[in-house]
Amino acid sequence: MKQFVIHTLDEIHDVARQFIAAIDDRTVFAFRGSMGAGKTTFIKTLCEELGVEDVINSPTFAIVNEYLSATTGDTIYHFDFYRINRPEEALDFGYDDYVYSGNLCFMEWPEKVETLLPDDTIDVTITEQPDGSRLLTLSE
Repeated sequence: MKQFVIHTLDEIHDVARQFIAAIDDRTVFAFRGSMGAGKTTFIKTLCEELGVEDVINSPTFAIVNEYLSATTGDTIYHFDFYRINRPEEALDFGYDDYVYSGNLCFMEWPEKVETLLPDDTIDVTITEQPDGSRLLTLSE
């Protein structure tokens, strides 16, 4: 288990770089946390640090956004399963093709597709602390 603390938004890029350095060759990350915990904000920052130059926003209605890293040429997938009612809906749009592509996959609301998550998925829990900081915990 690894933990990172974001005390203020001024530190978020530093923490994103530390996070990226810690992920090794793992590709599927399930971001868990309450509404407003900062999942989208942190994923946006990760994508920026990974060289994405596109507009990065939550794929709430599209369910998945695809970004291209200008640095590496790699594709990054950003999922938001909030609007999914049944895991089978994810299969209908090609979930397996994305998740088993070998590309980075950052998932918000993975609880909605829990039964579909690969065994090697890394859970990232973001919790707001009493002082307003965010604690990121990576569980392997």
